[in-house]
Amino acid sequence: MAYSHVLMGAQAVHAQPVVRRIGLADIKDALRQGFDDFLAMPSLAVFLCLIYPIAGLVVGAVTFGYGLLPLLYPLITGFALLGPFAAIGLYGLSRQRERDVGPDFARAFDFFHLPSFGAIAALSFALLTIFVVWMAVAQAIYVATFGYAPITSMSDFIHTVLTTRAGWTLILLGNGVGFLFALLVLTISVVSFPLLLDRDVGAVDAAVTSFRAVQINPGPMAVWGLIVAFGLLLGSLPFLVGLAVVLPVLGHATWHLYRKVVVEPEPLLRAERQPPAKGQRHYAAQFPATLFAGEKERKGP
Repeated sequence: MAYSHVLMGAQAVHAQPVVRRIGLADIKDALRQGFDDFLAMPSLAVFLCLIYPIAGLVVGAVTFGYGLLPLLYPLITGFALLGPFAAIGLYGLSRQRERDVGPDFARAFDFFHLPSFGAIAALSFALLTIFVVWMAVAQAIYVATFGYAPITSMSDFIHTVLTTRAGWTLILLGNGVGFLFALLVLTISVVSFPLLLDRDVGAVDAAVTSFRAVQINPGPMAVWGLIVAFGLLLGSLPFLVGLAVVLPVLGHATWHLYRKVVVEPEPLLRAERQPPAKGQRHYAAQFPATLFAGEKERKGP
């Protein structure tokens, strides 16, 4: 029963998420709102995301130390595959500001107590699995292109990649396959985690809603994916330090993009759910007299 709730959510209680069409103006407005959120609470946002540039530098140092230099680029670009989950605290901060609640770092991680926490964990595990597969594929591409020859230095590696046919094959093939992985993650997670943070739905429902968001809005979502890729690239250039600004802005903007794409369904007709008013109890033995009495009440005297 709990496993079913993780995957499908409380479907009997909550209506399915509704997706609407958006335009490029909505993308621009989401970015503007995300930047406004960052300016309104920069200390919390930067502190929340400093761990990612630091982690990137540590990973880079480990890569150099163990002679795994060919995996450095896949590791850095692979962070984007984990970004939708990594920014979940930022969604919480934007949600607090949206509700006129003072930003609270601790409350940004209240998702641990949400009914949808199991679904969040399941979708996070799926992204982690995709990341691991990407690393394995990247390693396989490198071995297929260059074999197992050791890299003696960074300058030698860069020269080999940029000046040989095998190197350009590695660049084109690696980036092409990486694009497919990024497209997969964008499709299943562009609004999944904000939705799970906001409503009690399952991991499958969240992923399907995200897929529908991309399916209904292919142009705007393609632009959004390019903005995310360019932003992460720009933030990674100065030793990943720029990610301390880029990640918060993109994280906050993702929350506002979710608000524009996923809307609450129209409320169900309440007349079917309302019990008879006091003093108007009806019994089966009174049928069909009560039917005509109700009709008379609707028509009036």
